[in-house]
Amino acid sequence: MKQLPAHVIPYKKTPEFTEDTVPKGLLHEHSTKESVWGKIVVLEGQLQYTINEPDKELIALNIHRHGVVEPTVLHEVMPLGKVRFYVEFYK
Repeated sequence: MKQLPAHVIPYKKTPEFTEDTVPKGLLHEHSTKESVWGKIVVLEGQLQYTINEPDKELIALNIHRHGVVEPTVLHEVMPLGKVRFYVEFYK
């Protein structure tokens, strides 16, 4: 998993999601647009973050480990029990 580049700035944040309210689109393969980065922030519990390309990578996110979404890279998430999280978007 990559790190957020130093030059990007946040511009948008989703509401908080739980295992019951996570949008179905996030549970299936999807991507951000060109030049849009994401930061998945877990507030409680665990979330499995799967990066599907170029090589499949499964990462357990928690309050101590956030996920970084690279522009246009296919990925998905899956709650691992009770969870609260949000996504911040950067350009």
